[in-house]
Amino acid sequence: MQYNPLGTSDLSVSEVSFGCMSLGSDDAANAQLLHRAHDEGINYFDTADIYHKGQNEITVGKALAGRRDKVIIATKAGNVWRADGSGLDWNPSKEHILKSAEQSLKRLRTDYIDLYQLHGGTILDPIDETIEAFEILVSHGKIRYYGISSIRPNVIREYVERSNIVSVMMQYSLLDRRPEEECLELLHKNSISVLVRGSLASGLLIDKPAKSYLNYPEQDVTKLVQAMKNVSQSKRSLTEIALNFALAPDAVASAVVGMRTEKQLNDVLEAASTLPLTARELDALQVIPVNTYQDHR
Repeated sequence: MQYNPLGTSDLSVSEVSFGCMSLGSDDAANAQLLHRAHDEGINYFDTADIYHKGQNEITVGKALAGRRDKVIIATKAGNVWRADGSGLDWNPSKEHILKSAEQSLKRLRTDYIDLYQLHGGTILDPIDETIEAFEILVSHGKIRYYGISSIRPNVIREYVERSNIVSVMMQYSLLDRRPEEECLELLHKNSISVLVRGSLASGLLIDKPAKSYLNYPEQDVTKLVQAMKNVSQSKRSLTEIALNFALAPDAVASAVVGMRTEKQLNDVLEAASTLPLTARELDALQVIPVNTYQDHR
């Protein structure tokens, strides 16, 4: 397993990391999978307060309690489940962030959160107020560092200029190359790490039947997967190709992958042990147009 610095922090995160949202409701099974991941070198575990309405943080906290000083735990805040469970409302206020952090600390059974992330964001948010909340949490020792989870370049630029974020979590894959437009370069220039999510495009790049994705029609998805198979030639798995593509940019510190089964974990661990894609392999994957942010500037 390779490890990379997380921005300007003193944290080093495993090149592939565990997205805990995919975990089920069986605490014992979850603990077994998380322990195996950690034993194999994965040290970064990512959750959020809204996953399974808080139960995801609880199961992660139970599993990692005995390994707390050896793992990096990240969670997120900013979304609020409506009382009737019908959906989420957005609340990036100082009061909500501070309250949410305390609740997450209890559910995670820890005195501190290694990386606390704003779970979204819009240009209309009270950004300075949100930043103030994170800085207060840092000063009180409740969190070590903070970042944002966002795909919006306009929001990302504001936090780069006005805050001390060490990371941005964003979707990036062979089927979503929007970050290449400007975000990857901007963040690398400012020593802010990218945590990639969605690198397998919900399974479309490895084992799910082709269908339309973002602005790509089904035939483009089929064409790309065939190009991946041509690159593979039984020497690389499709998971290896997809993950290595997402890890290629200098700004990327880790690919956060959702896993629920031993097989999924095995596939990810195998991919983590392989060599990066060559220039020739990367070139062979350029078979569909590169998408852009369009209305997300």
